[in-house]
Amino acid sequence: MLIQPAERISKLPRYLFAEIDRKVREAKERGVDVIRLGIGDPDMPTPEYIVRRMTSEVQQPSNHNYPPDEGLFEFKQAVADYYLRRHNVTLDPQREVCVLLGSKEGIAHISACFVNPGDINLIPDPGYPVYGIGTMFAGGETYRMPLLKKNDFLPDLSAVDSVVADRAKLMFLNYPNNPTGSVAKPEFFAEVVEFAKKRQIIVCHDLSYSEIYYDDYLPPSFLEVPGAKEIGIEFGSLSKTFNMTGWRIGYAVGCSAVVEVLNRYKTNIDSGTFKAIQHTGAEAFNSPSAELFRKEMCRLYRERRDTAVSALLEMGFDVRAPLGTFYIWAPLPAGFATSVEFVSYVLEKTGVVLTPGRGFGEYGEGYFRLALTVETARISEAMARIRKALSCR
Repeated sequence: MLIQPAERISKLPRYLFAEIDRKVREAKERGVDVIRLGIGDPDMPTPEYIVRRMTSEVQQPSNHNYPPDEGLFEFKQAVADYYLRRHNVTLDPQREVCVLLGSKEGIAHISACFVNPGDINLIPDPGYPVYGIGTMFAGGETYRMPLLKKNDFLPDLSAVDSVVADRAKLMFLNYPNNPTGSVAKPEFFAEVVEFAKKRQIIVCHDLSYSEIYYDDYLPPSFLEVPGAKEIGIEFGSLSKTFNMTGWRIGYAVGCSAVVEVLNRYKTNIDSGTFKAIQHTGAEAFNSPSAELFRKEMCRLYRERRDTAVSALLEMGFDVRAPLGTFYIWAPLPAGFATSVEFVSYVLEKTGVVLTPGRGFGEYGEGYFRLALTVETARISEAMARIRKALSCR
């Protein structure tokens, strides 16, 4: 029998990190001591106070059935309380908060909620691949907004073709940014609100890295800007904030009309997040331990960032320390034609895993991404291996 996938699946590339995992497995099978600086998966465990709450909740029979279709009020209230404390943004937990199976799930599905075949979405390039993949699955077209160093890796809204802008349904943004580590100020978000209102575009801001920041910088919410909640939503996650990547819980907040449509879509395709995880997610936000944990993680990532940036600068890389995320975005050294060529060389010669910039889009070519998700000593070891490999080339 000939198994023929749908055309949309035929267009789907191999997921970037799945391909990296394959190469890592092959290297390990050869006996290589692999240092993984590729995928952005925190290496530290979920905080003990969160694990304790989950241990209790999972033993409650009342949590073993289906959750409410639109999520537990306790978790949604915890998200709303967090937004008020952290961003001074007021949210109605019933109408303006949607519970997600991780922010990736919501980002992937939002296009299906609003995009008809032939519609256009504006997506950043380089950017998280799911923005474009969700667009493709909905039958939409992508218009790539270049993120260039000369613009501090912010999209130039004035450069968006006016015909395209008038046809656009969604605009995806992400600050602090993956993969570049760049940040945005409220002034930029104010420009976005004006641009989107004029053209009736729904703004989808990915704020997954809101709690990883350094050097007196405090990442703002897009929703802090006047008018933003009228035309946009913001995706958040407990994955990076609380080292809960495998737990799969996140949220979308903002414009009630957009949240209602996303909720309606989700209730028809999934049965929600396990109630024990939602109760535990509320504990993650509400516990007095949350702030202490956040400060310690930022201190740890800052130490790793400074170690990596210092070593890269000594090797001659034109790199700057990011103010947010746990990523470093750096241009390729001389002598390498593509980012895939460079990271393949590094993996083969050193056992260090990096991510090619091309995997994040056309304008990611010429760069590579390094994730600060191993111990400081291992980062130092990785930098020493790379330095040796480049000096011997």
